[in-house]
Amino acid sequence: MTRYIRHAAAFCLLLLVALLVNATRVQVFDAQEYDDNPANRRRDIERFAAARGDILVDGRPVTGSKDTGEQLRHERTYAQGPLYAPVTGFASQVYGTTFLEHAEDSVLSGTEPMLAPLPLWHDLTRSRSPGGDVVTTVKAAVQRAAYAGLDGKKGAVAALEPATGRILALVSTPSYDPERLSGTGRSVADSWARLNGDPDKPMLNRALRQTYPPGSTFKVVTAAAALDSGEITDVDAPTKSPDPFTLPGTSTRLSNEVTGCADASLRYAFRWSCNTVFAKLGADTGLGAMVETAGKFGFNDPGVKVPSSVAASTFDTSMDRAQLALSAIGQYDTRATPLQMASVAAAVANGGFVKAPHLVERTTTASGTTVDSTPTRTLHQAMGPGTAMRLRELMTEVVERGTGTNAAIPGVTVGGKTGTAQHGLGNSGTPYAWFISWAQKPGDGEPSVAVAVVVEDAAAARADISGGGSAAPIARAVMEAALSG
Repeated sequence: MTRYIRHAAAFCLLLLVALLVNATRVQVFDAQEYDDNPANRRRDIERFAAARGDILVDGRPVTGSKDTGEQLRHERTYAQGPLYAPVTGFASQVYGTTFLEHAEDSVLSGTEPMLAPLPLWHDLTRSRSPGGDVVTTVKAAVQRAAYAGLDGKKGAVAALEPATGRILALVSTPSYDPERLSGTGRSVADSWARLNGDPDKPMLNRALRQTYPPGSTFKVVTAAAALDSGEITDVDAPTKSPDPFTLPGTSTRLSNEVTGCADASLRYAFRWSCNTVFAKLGADTGLGAMVETAGKFGFNDPGVKVPSSVAASTFDTSMDRAQLALSAIGQYDTRATPLQMASVAAAVANGGFVKAPHLVERTTTASGTTVDSTPTRTLHQAMGPGTAMRLRELMTEVVERGTGTNAAIPGVTVGGKTGTAQHGLGNSGTPYAWFISWAQKPGDGEPSVAVAVVVEDAAAARADISGGGSAAPIARAVMEAALSG
């Protein structure tokens, strides 16, 4: 009898060991495979079991959560969704997350270990804290002014605080309501299909993800390169520039929309945006100096994040002199996002220093305790302080008595640069209207806002489309909102 008991006990022990070995295999070695299996909904159920934290503008949430009582319990809601969509992005139970909803997902969903009082224990137990909040740098009044200024036209606005890089507004139109992508019903799938099939691309974040030829707004970069390299030492001296200007090595003749550009000074050429002067200036300054200066402004950097990723703005590093001449006036293959061109204006306003643009002021726990904050960082010195001072003077003249008078604000010092960018096969597309600017209140030591505006489909006859006519009034409204805040 005792022998049978021993055999039974040994068999039970063997079963127990086998059970432990299998449990160890599942929990330790195969856990990731099971976690990643599309049929495993446990992670989704857990993810949406609790409400997400919120994204805040001016201290107020522009997001929320709705308890549906369904298996994927909490759906995302958005206050003024189309206004803030380029900032928040969407958080969909079916289609994932974008922009801040994606970049700060660990904080918002409560998986960020730093949200827990004991982060190591949180890591070991894989437990989830209540979702934290993301406090943005966006100013509601500035955002509203940019959105109203575009008035449904295809385009984008980016506004920065030059001394810190804080993003005050980030608008892209036409926009969409991210809440239409919350939930799992048929209507969500229909909305996804409609938004993706819309030829106006409402889900495209034009401020961060779309690059455009910057046109004459790029002349700020060309002027900085020419002044810093010593190609120009006197902004009032004649530049020996013919009108029209024949692109080097070709028979292509470049002309101007205005008169008086032949042999014009840099001051006159900047004020009236003479293509011939800047094309020759770019070619004479040389590829090396132009590429170096563009790089210091932030061009050709594929790693910009705010923390949402930003499309790289580009300036070719290998060109002949004719291509370089066209690139110097913001054409050929030169491309820039609105955020990049706002950084160009901000660098001039900030004594030549380019601050890292950022959209998040800080992240907090659900109770408001700060988890992390974004420090002010200097990315580059784009130009010498003397060059920045001279460019501020030239940009101010553009607004006071040049092509940018529509951006003038009574009693405020405003600097700007207009741009009208050709594009499409044989330049057949409707030109893009650009305006970049900065503004400084009386009594302030430095400008407090820099803005870039691009309008894709300016509502004007083709010959009348210009940065000064279509984009400058929007920039003025954005600057006024920022200055009154």
